[in-house]
Amino acid sequence: MDRARWQRVLTLLPICLALAFSLTAMGSSHWCEGIRRMTKPLCQDPLGGVNCIQVSQASNSTGREHDDSQTVQYIWETGDDKFLLLRFHAGLWQSCEESLNSTGERCRCFLGVAPTEAQGVLWLSIGAEVLDIFLILAGVIFLGCSVSHCHSGCNWLKVDASVAILMVLAGLLGMVAHMMYTTSFQITVNLGPEDWRPQTWDYSWSYCLAWGSFALCMAVSVATMSRYTVTQAEKPKAQKGSPYPQHNIPQPEASQQVWQTGAVPRPVGQVFVNVLGHPPPARGGKVSMC
Repeated sequence: MDRARWQRVLTLLPICLALAFSLTAMGSSHWCEGIRRMTKPLCQDPLGGVNCIQVSQASNSTGREHDDSQTVQYIWETGDDKFLLLRFHAGLWQSCEESLNSTGERCRCFLGVAPTEAQGVLWLSIGAEVLDIFLILAGVIFLGCSVSHCHSGCNWLKVDASVAILMVLAGLLGMVAHMMYTTSFQITVNLGPEDWRPQTWDYSWSYCLAWGSFALCMAVSVATMSRYTVTQAEKPKAQKGSPYPQHNIPQPEASQQVWQTGAVPRPVGQVFVNVLGHPPPARGGKVSMC
């Protein structure tokens, strides 16, 4: 395998890594994570528990409890003791949070959580992410086929130009998709349902993977275009240093003068015969018209 093919194989590795990052980020629900604060429910079990509020009932002087309409309930939890802090994480497709009994997670569709103002932006973000993945996949297939089937006579300049265009388009679409998702999530935090709004939140590892894919696409595009420019600049040098140079043989100036003036030059020491057959006159002699 020659040097050109090895360079394209090394270019193929970061493109595959960018594709893996994009697929992992799009399929996960860890773009954003944080803590949601909710009020503890009343304990249904008399023994109570940590994740519920214990209720004590007042009784009358005879020791009998009042009926439900006259029962006085005392809640001893005050301040932050009345609230639960549940961790949550959200992605493009769903939002999950801890359940009250701590046995698993309760997930729901993020499109259903997002308000009407954010649903259009979220759909645009999903569409841009899908196009981003398709462009990266096209770059992987195109470059892989070129490396596998092209030989020494392959036009690597066209391959580099095509890969650079695909990668820069994928990177720009990915950037737009990530920014749109950030906008839709912030709108959902401010205008979303009360039982979902987080108290604190931050970006998670899937969001970092998505931006890592963008960085890899742009780096591959810049490196490929740089190699394309250098190869184009070295073409004239390669032609000058070829073993079969092209010689430019200049034409004699006399022939150019003939075509320009129509006169035939007379070399020194050579005698021409005129049209009538008489020799030309001697130097300094008179010309005879007969």
